[in-house]
Amino acid sequence: MIMMRQFYTGPLYVNTYIVYDSDRKNAFIVDPGGVSPALDSFIEMNKLKVDFIILTHGHADHIGGVEAYRSKFKAPVYAHKDEKEMLTSPEYNASRGMFGKSIAFMADKWLNDGDEIPFGDTKLKIIHTPGHSPGGICILVDKWLFSGDTLFAGSVGRTDFPLCSANSLFESIREKLFVLDDDVEVYPGHEGSSTIGREKRYNPFF
Repeated sequence: MIMMRQFYTGPLYVNTYIVYDSDRKNAFIVDPGGVSPALDSFIEMNKLKVDFIILTHGHADHIGGVEAYRSKFKAPVYAHKDEKEMLTSPEYNASRGMFGKSIAFMADKWLNDGDEIPFGDTKLKIIHTPGHSPGGICILVDKWLFSGDTLFAGSVGRTDFPLCSANSLFESIREKLFVLDDDVEVYPGHEGSSTIGREKRYNPFF
């Protein structure tokens, strides 16, 4: 059975998710914003094997724990190909200001819009949603949508950072997310969850 848990990581309390197969004991991590003892304990207690780490985008608050977990679990890092500049530039990803040090790395696997990644009896569908960042993605796993900083409960991602585009963000949400089923559950990078149907009806930006 595919299951999911959420943990707060990093200085801005990013929602880091671990999705795991309770039978096969394999797992993947979404957006490790920092190292979390609670996440580490959960993985150890459930004897999970982390197959990969996947990033919705490359801002510092979402990537602060990447190198630690890539090393600890020998797990490859997946990100959209258009996020290469963000991941390799401390200026763009804002890591110096947030962590007091530069964070810059390359992903092990670059993704494209529409890619499908097998996981147990299901698959991850990659939805490229530029706007908050050029290579921002949302990750659809059955009825779960990990939306990063593209779509929040009652809000949307900021577009006042370098490489952002408000027009692209709203186009991404309207044309790629709001076409999903209303009962798809939205799990964003910050704060609480929602559904596609609720956001279509009540999100004040739309």
